[in-house]
Amino acid sequence: MKIKNIKVAKVEAPLITPFKTALRTVHRIHNIAVYVDTDEGQIGIGEAAPTAVITGETLGSITHAIENYIKPAIMGLDIEEIAQIMERLDKSIYHNTSAKAAVDMAIYDLFAQHFQAPLYKLLGGYRKELTTDITISVNELEEMVRDSVAAKARGFHILKVKVGKDPIGDVKRVVAIRQAVGPDISIRVDANQGWTPKQAVRIIGALEDAGTNIELVEQPVHYNDLAGMQYVTANTLTNILADESVFSAKDAFTIIEKRAADLINIKLMKTGGIHQAHQICQIAEANGISCMIGCMLETKISVSAAAHFAASQKNITMVDLDGPGLCLKDPISGGPIFENERITMTDAVGIGFTI
Repeated sequence: MKIKNIKVAKVEAPLITPFKTALRTVHRIHNIAVYVDTDEGQIGIGEAAPTAVITGETLGSITHAIENYIKPAIMGLDIEEIAQIMERLDKSIYHNTSAKAAVDMAIYDLFAQHFQAPLYKLLGGYRKELTTDITISVNELEEMVRDSVAAKARGFHILKVKVGKDPIGDVKRVVAIRQAVGPDISIRVDANQGWTPKQAVRIIGALEDAGTNIELVEQPVHYNDLAGMQYVTANTLTNILADESVFSAKDAFTIIEKRAADLINIKLMKTGGIHQAHQICQIAEANGISCMIGCMLETKISVSAAAHFAASQKNITMVDLDGPGLCLKDPISGGPIFENERITMTDAVGIGFTI
């Protein structure tokens, strides 16, 4: 089974409500879908999310990278030679991790199709079901409380609360949400690099003193401020999750070595796909660091690939794959089954899409 062609197309999906973080506001997903054809007629599917404020990529740059650098590097290779494909993919162009991720997941889709198995089983097959959180966008306090209560009513038991735009009001927001949803709902706080190290310690300390019992705080300070991450991790009781600070296996090693976080968030759009994500997960597991699997603003296409990876790995203990739950409709049929907080893998081969 050899790679015959690689095609790109736009994929769009309206959001149920605007997605707001400390970095951006989005009303509709505009991503790139990738289709890898083989000489035997199979098709592998992937997706790239242009997140300029995080990966530096746009719709145009992703398309250009795939068509002019990635495609020529891997055309004609045999899907069975997946290690060689991934090596060439990685070396085809510097950075451009979302473009690489889309092609990576399409190749893994074909790899599992070739062996007539669900992808998660080929990657490790640790579990068949996942429980995801749901994101509560940063807004005025009253709106965030309403969104949190509505998420609880939909059956979600884990909330990922976005903060970071208003340090003074962030404590009030989280306290109000805790009071509204009660003690049985898990709350994860994501500052999206929005605080300084001293602000982060003060805010997290206030949340601890207020009895909010938050599970973790994600990326409290700028991704490149590892000294700041060290300071926050050392001076708070709450677990600190590194997100934007970790793109590669080398980044993960540095974070662990410097004790700059307690946990690591793996996102395929940052790692360049499943191949590099697996390396990060192994490094973390070897050092006793648990991982979260996360996503950008992605549709069911790429979130499904991330779900297969998460289901395969014991060390992925937290799941933030709410992308399909934020969309009004799915752009594709098949794949894992997304039912509010529950994600269930199926026995369909590959990632499981029907075209």
